[in-house]
Amino acid sequence: MRQASKGGIYLALHALVLFYSLSALCSKTAASYPVGSFRWLLFYGAVILILGLYAIFWQQIIKRLPLSTAYMNKAATVIWGLVFGALFFHERVTAGKLFGAALIIAGIVLYALPGATRGRDA
Repeated sequence: MRQASKGGIYLALHALVLFYSLSALCSKTAASYPVGSFRWLLFYGAVILILGLYAIFWQQIIKRLPLSTAYMNKAATVIWGLVFGALFFHERVTAGKLFGAALIIAGIVLYALPGATRGRDA
């Protein structure tokens, strides 16, 4: 695979991970409304829509990347959850959470470095 197209796939993968993390945002928002209310149905409907679209696009990603690579990058969902929690729900971002996010990013970067794929299907 050409380097440019591989970069595009990684960009698409991370855009998809961001999109996927919106399901958690909608789910937590829905939980703040009474079960069965219009807003509850609206936000849980959004969760179902997001997960359905995610499943379709995820299949396209894993067609083009090794499965281990795709799943490893999916860990970035935790980072988006941290960001969304702080922005939308005013949750505290602690040093421990930031350290954990840094570990996730470091793992993704280390895995993606040239030569890191030796011995694996790349």
